[in-house]
Amino acid sequence: MFKNVLVGIDGRSNGRDAIALASRLLNDDGKMTLAHVHSADLRAFAAIGPELLAEEAASSKELLAHERAEAGVEAELVSVSAPTPGRGLHEQAEAQGADLTVVGSCSRGLLGRTMLGDDARAALNGTPCALAIAARGYATAARPLMRIGVGYDGSPESTAALAAARRLAVETKGSVRALQIVTIPSVMYTGLMPPLLGESVDTMIEEARGRMEGIPGIEGRAVYGVPGEELSAFGDELDLLVVGSRNFGPVRRRVVGSTCDYLERHARCSLLTLPRVGAAERAGGEAEARSAVAV
Repeated sequence: MFKNVLVGIDGRSNGRDAIALASRLLNDDGKMTLAHVHSADLRAFAAIGPELLAEEAASSKELLAHERAEAGVEAELVSVSAPTPGRGLHEQAEAQGADLTVVGSCSRGLLGRTMLGDDARAALNGTPCALAIAARGYATAARPLMRIGVGYDGSPESTAALAAARRLAVETKGSVRALQIVTIPSVMYTGLMPPLLGESVDTMIEEARGRMEGIPGIEGRAVYGVPGEELSAFGDELDLLVVGSRNFGPVRRRVVGSTCDYLERHARCSLLTLPRVGAAERAGGEAEARSAVAV
């Protein structure tokens, strides 16, 4: 599915989780690059201790070679100097024209969950490519991406996410499950009169379910709730959750909204967030959706 994949590693298990997930998402003829970010040349002692720079660079390259051998993958190796790992991966993704960056979950996360640290989330927001976060422990319990989920709301970004999930499912011979979350905007933000609850909510859910059932080839359903929380719980039945970035910010950048931000902290399976779609992708995704419905 992806042709130019950048994987962030640090010699710990979360980096190995990232390699395992990247291997699942990489095209057969694609290129994988393993990157280790170090910051030796930015330290105060750099000016007076050049030998320390050489030692750290050598250690970084040794770590990369070791992790590649342990994972048994074919990959290019790159040692990056940057203030933080997230910043280094962001800059490397731009430099190599990556279409996907893969990282592991923060060590504070629960086994089988994703949790991206605050610094990494801030630095990787705005990257020019998709971002995948491997669930903690994925390398030791990796399985084919057979159950692929999508957060769908009819927006161009969610339509692009659905199209990506379909393509991936074809490659893995898996299935696609889509979830639409029905919400009622808060009066304090909209200034509008709230709709009557009860039967009105039931009607909204039934209408959403009808729309989901009209999309062939997927298992679609609708629920009422908070998007981040519902999509996080949705992950319990998935191998991978695919979501689109919000429709603000530069085109072809991954600009994280509140739901993506929540999922990067709480998703219960590996997560793939796509960059914001441009006009061409928007039109293509909508055309694909229309043709799928017409089948």
